[in-house]
Amino acid sequence: MHLLPLFICTIVLLNSCAGGIPDPIDFPQSEQQKMQASHHWDVLAKDLANRINNELIITDNIESTVFVKQTCGNESKPCEPHQTSSFNEAFRDLLITNLVDFGIPTRNQLKDDSIEIQYKVQIVHHNAKRIRAFEPGVLTAISAAIVVLRNAPAEFLILTAGVMADLANANLTQNGHYEIIITTSMVSQNKYLFRASDIYYINDKDFYHYRDVAGQTKTIQLSTPPPKSRASSVPANETDI
Repeated sequence: MHLLPLFICTIVLLNSCAGGIPDPIDFPQSEQQKMQASHHWDVLAKDLANRINNELIITDNIESTVFVKQTCGNESKPCEPHQTSSFNEAFRDLLITNLVDFGIPTRNQLKDDSIEIQYKVQIVHHNAKRIRAFEPGVLTAISAAIVVLRNAPAEFLILTAGVMADLANANLTQNGHYEIIITTSMVSQNKYLFRASDIYYINDKDFYHYRDVAGQTKTIQLSTPPPKSRASSVPANETDI
Protein backbone atom coordinates (compact mmCIF):
# COMPACT_ATOMS: atom_id res chain seq x y z
CA MET A 1 0.00 0.00 0.00
CA HIS A 2 2.88 2.35 0.76
CA LEU A 3 4.69 1.57 -2.50
CA LEU A 4 2.23 3.47 -4.72
CA PRO A 5 2.95 6.98 -3.29
CA LEU A 6 6.66 6.21 -3.44
CA PHE A 7 6.34 5.13 -7.09
CA ILE A 8 4.42 8.30 -8.00
CA CYS A 9 6.99 10.51 -6.27
CA THR A 10 9.80 8.72 -8.11
CA ILE A 11 8.15 9.30 -11.51
CA VAL A 12 7.58 12.99 -10.70
CA LEU A 13 11.20 13.45 -9.65
CA LEU A 14 12.50 11.69 -12.76
CA ASN A 15 10.38 13.90 -15.01
CA SER A 16 11.48 17.05 -13.24
CA CYS A 17 15.15 16.13 -13.48
CA ALA A 18 15.21 14.81 -17.04
CA GLY A 19 16.36 17.23 -19.70
CA GLY A 20 14.52 17.56 -22.99
CA ILE A 21 13.56 19.75 -25.89
CA PRO A 22 10.73 22.29 -25.64
CA ASP A 23 7.28 20.87 -26.38
CA PRO A 24 6.13 21.68 -29.93
CA ILE A 25 2.98 23.79 -30.07
CA ASP A 26 0.97 25.12 -32.98
CA PHE A 27 0.82 28.76 -33.99
CA PRO A 28 -2.44 30.55 -33.14
CA GLN A 29 -5.24 29.81 -35.60
CA SER A 30 -4.86 32.00 -38.71
CA GLU A 31 -5.99 32.19 -42.32
CA GLN A 32 -4.09 32.05 -45.61
CA GLN A 33 -5.59 32.63 -49.03
CA LYS A 34 -5.33 30.16 -51.90
CA MET A 35 -4.53 31.04 -55.52
CA GLN A 36 -6.84 29.04 -57.78
CA ALA A 37 -7.64 31.24 -60.79
CA SER A 38 -6.22 33.94 -63.04
CA HIS A 39 -8.68 36.31 -61.40
CA HIS A 40 -6.77 35.85 -58.14
CA TRP A 41 -3.59 36.95 -59.94
CA ASP A 42 -5.40 40.12 -61.00
CA VAL A 43 -6.64 40.71 -57.44
CA LEU A 44 -3.04 40.57 -56.19
CA ALA A 45 -1.83 42.83 -59.04
CA LYS A 46 -4.53 45.40 -58.23
CA ASP A 47 -3.67 45.31 -54.53
CA LEU A 48 0.05 45.72 -55.25
CA ALA A 49 -0.61 48.59 -57.66
CA ASN A 50 -2.56 50.31 -54.90
CA ARG A 51 0.24 49.78 -52.38
CA ILE A 52 2.84 51.01 -54.88
CA ASN A 53 0.75 54.09 -55.61
CA ASN A 54 0.49 54.87 -51.88
CA GLU A 55 4.24 54.43 -51.47
CA LEU A 56 4.94 56.77 -54.39
CA ILE A 57 2.78 59.40 -52.69
CA ILE A 58 4.45 58.89 -49.30
CA THR A 59 7.99 59.08 -50.74
CA ASP A 60 7.11 62.12 -52.89
CA ASN A 61 7.67 60.17 -56.14
CA ILE A 62 4.17 60.49 -57.55
CA GLU A 63 5.52 62.11 -60.74
CA SER A 64 8.31 59.55 -61.19
CA THR A 65 8.04 56.94 -63.91
CA VAL A 66 8.16 53.24 -63.09
CA PHE A 67 9.27 50.21 -65.04
CA VAL A 68 8.11 46.66 -64.24
CA LYS A 69 11.12 44.39 -64.52
CA GLN A 70 10.60 40.71 -65.17
CA THR A 71 12.93 38.48 -63.16
CA CYS A 72 13.20 34.73 -62.78
CA GLY A 73 14.35 34.03 -59.23
CA ASN A 74 17.18 36.59 -59.41
CA GLU A 75 16.39 40.29 -59.07
CA SER A 76 19.70 41.35 -60.59
CA LYS A 77 19.27 39.42 -63.81
CA PRO A 78 16.45 39.36 -66.39
CA CYS A 79 14.79 36.17 -67.56
CA GLU A 80 16.28 34.23 -70.41
CA PRO A 81 14.16 33.81 -73.58
CA HIS A 82 11.34 31.29 -73.10
CA GLN A 83 12.21 30.96 -69.42
CA THR A 84 9.30 32.76 -67.80
CA SER A 85 6.47 30.89 -66.14
CA SER A 86 2.80 31.36 -67.00
CA PHE A 87 2.29 33.34 -63.79
CA ASN A 88 5.41 35.45 -64.32
CA GLU A 89 4.33 36.59 -67.77
CA ALA A 90 0.66 37.11 -66.92
CA PHE A 91 1.35 38.86 -63.62
CA ARG A 92 3.62 41.42 -65.28
CA ASP A 93 0.90 42.30 -67.77
CA LEU A 94 -1.73 42.51 -65.03
CA LEU A 95 0.47 44.67 -62.82
CA ILE A 96 1.26 47.08 -65.67
CA THR A 97 -2.44 47.33 -66.51
CA ASN A 98 -3.35 48.18 -62.91
CA LEU A 99 -0.49 50.67 -62.55
CA VAL A 100 -1.73 52.49 -65.65
CA ASP A 101 -5.29 52.39 -64.28
CA PHE A 102 -4.02 54.14 -61.13
CA GLY A 103 -2.53 56.87 -63.32
CA ILE A 104 1.06 55.96 -62.49
CA PRO A 105 3.49 56.92 -65.31
CA THR A 106 4.67 53.50 -66.51
CA ARG A 107 7.40 53.00 -69.10
CA ASN A 108 7.80 50.05 -71.46
CA GLN A 109 11.58 50.46 -71.34
CA LEU A 110 13.91 51.11 -68.44
CA LYS A 111 15.37 54.61 -68.17
CA ASP A 112 18.00 55.89 -65.76
CA ASP A 113 15.48 57.98 -63.83
CA SER A 114 12.83 55.24 -63.65
CA ILE A 115 11.89 53.40 -60.49
CA GLU A 116 12.20 49.64 -61.00
CA ILE A 117 9.41 47.38 -59.84
CA GLN A 118 10.80 43.87 -59.40
CA TYR A 119 9.02 40.69 -58.44
CA LYS A 120 9.89 37.05 -58.09
CA VAL A 121 8.12 33.84 -57.14
CA GLN A 122 9.42 31.14 -54.83
CA ILE A 123 7.71 27.75 -54.77
CA VAL A 124 7.67 26.02 -51.38
CA HIS A 125 7.10 22.27 -51.35
CA HIS A 126 6.22 20.43 -48.13
CA ASN A 127 6.85 16.68 -48.08
CA ALA A 128 4.82 15.99 -44.95
CA LYS A 129 1.05 15.68 -44.99
CA ARG A 130 -0.43 18.67 -43.25
CA ILE A 131 -3.85 18.31 -41.63
CA ARG A 132 -5.73 21.37 -40.50
CA ALA A 133 -6.86 20.73 -36.93
CA PHE A 134 -10.26 21.56 -35.48
CA GLU A 135 -10.65 25.11 -34.30
CA PRO A 136 -10.90 25.40 -30.50
CA GLY A 137 -14.42 24.62 -29.28
CA VAL A 138 -15.60 22.78 -32.40
CA LEU A 139 -15.41 19.30 -30.90
CA THR A 140 -17.04 20.54 -27.70
CA ALA A 141 -19.86 22.15 -29.69
CA ILE A 142 -20.45 18.98 -31.70
CA SER A 143 -20.45 16.80 -28.59
CA ALA A 144 -22.86 19.14 -26.79
CA ALA A 145 -25.17 19.19 -29.81
CA ILE A 146 -25.27 15.39 -29.90
CA VAL A 147 -26.19 15.26 -26.22
CA VAL A 148 -28.87 17.94 -26.50
CA LEU A 149 -30.46 16.51 -29.66
CA ARG A 150 -30.45 12.84 -28.75
CA ASN A 151 -34.25 12.90 -28.14
CA ALA A 152 -35.12 15.12 -31.13
CA PRO A 153 -37.24 13.88 -34.08
CA ALA A 154 -35.44 11.66 -36.58
CA GLU A 155 -35.78 14.15 -39.48
CA PHE A 156 -34.22 16.93 -37.44
CA LEU A 157 -31.41 14.64 -36.34
CA ILE A 158 -30.58 13.82 -39.96
CA LEU A 159 -30.46 17.52 -40.88
CA THR A 160 -28.37 18.36 -37.83
CA ALA A 161 -25.99 15.50 -38.55
CA GLY A 162 -25.42 16.90 -42.05
CA VAL A 163 -24.66 20.36 -40.66
CA MET A 164 -22.24 18.95 -38.10
CA ALA A 165 -20.56 16.84 -40.79
CA ASP A 166 -20.05 19.95 -42.93
CA LEU A 167 -18.63 21.75 -39.90
CA ALA A 168 -16.21 18.92 -39.19
CA ASN A 169 -15.22 18.65 -42.85
CA ALA A 170 -14.49 22.38 -43.02
CA ASN A 171 -12.23 22.14 -40.00
CA LEU A 172 -10.47 18.84 -40.69
CA THR A 173 -9.09 19.02 -44.22
CA GLN A 174 -5.79 18.00 -45.74
CA ASN A 175 -3.86 20.85 -47.32
CA GLY A 176 -1.81 20.43 -50.46
CA HIS A 177 1.97 20.28 -50.53
CA TYR A 178 2.66 23.58 -52.30
CA GLU A 179 2.79 27.23 -51.32
CA ILE A 180 4.17 30.24 -53.16
CA ILE A 181 5.91 33.36 -51.89
CA ILE A 182 5.54 36.37 -54.20
CA THR A 183 7.96 39.17 -53.37
CA THR A 184 7.57 42.60 -54.97
CA SER A 185 10.12 45.40 -54.61
CA MET A 186 10.30 49.03 -55.67
CA VAL A 187 13.95 50.05 -56.21
CA SER A 188 15.47 53.44 -56.93
CA GLN A 189 19.24 54.01 -57.16
CA ASN A 190 19.89 50.59 -55.62
CA LYS A 191 17.70 51.42 -52.60
CA TYR A 192 14.44 49.70 -51.64
CA LEU A 193 11.56 52.15 -51.47
CA PHE A 194 8.98 49.42 -50.97
CA ARG A 195 9.00 45.66 -50.49
CA ALA A 196 6.18 43.20 -49.90
CA SER A 197 6.05 39.40 -49.63
CA ASP A 198 2.70 37.64 -50.07
CA ILE A 199 2.20 33.95 -49.28
CA TYR A 200 -0.52 31.76 -50.78
CA TYR A 201 -1.57 28.16 -50.96
CA ILE A 202 -1.88 26.68 -54.46
CA ASN A 203 -3.31 23.44 -55.80
CA ASP A 204 -0.66 20.76 -56.14
CA LYS A 205 -1.41 20.17 -59.81
CA ASP A 206 -1.08 23.89 -60.59
CA PHE A 207 2.49 24.35 -59.37
CA TYR A 208 3.85 24.39 -62.93
CA HIS A 209 2.10 27.75 -63.50
CA TYR A 210 4.65 29.29 -61.14
CA ARG A 211 7.79 27.36 -62.10
CA ASP A 212 10.19 29.13 -64.41
CA VAL A 213 11.25 27.05 -67.39
CA ALA A 214 14.93 26.12 -67.31
CA GLY A 215 17.04 27.24 -70.23
CA GLN A 216 17.57 24.82 -73.07
CA THR A 217 20.50 22.53 -72.31
CA LYS A 218 22.39 19.94 -74.29
CA THR A 219 23.19 16.44 -73.14
CA ILE A 220 26.81 15.45 -73.67
CA GLN A 221 27.50 11.74 -74.12
CA LEU A 222 30.97 10.79 -72.84
CA SER A 223 31.33 7.81 -75.17
CA THR A 224 32.83 6.73 -78.50
CA PRO A 225 31.21 8.49 -81.49
CA PRO A 226 28.67 6.24 -83.23
CA PRO A 227 29.20 5.06 -86.82
CA LYS A 228 28.28 7.54 -89.52
CA SER A 229 25.37 5.38 -90.57
CA ARG A 230 23.74 5.96 -87.18
CA ALA A 231 24.48 9.68 -86.94
CA SER A 232 21.01 10.61 -88.13
CA SER A 233 19.44 8.81 -85.17
CA VAL A 234 21.10 11.07 -82.57
CA PRO A 235 18.56 13.61 -81.16
CA ALA A 236 19.22 17.22 -82.08
CA ASN A 237 19.61 18.28 -78.42
CA GLU A 238 22.33 15.74 -77.69
CA THR A 239 26.01 15.99 -78.58
CA ASP A 240 28.40 13.05 -78.74
CA ILE A 241 32.08 13.56 -78.03
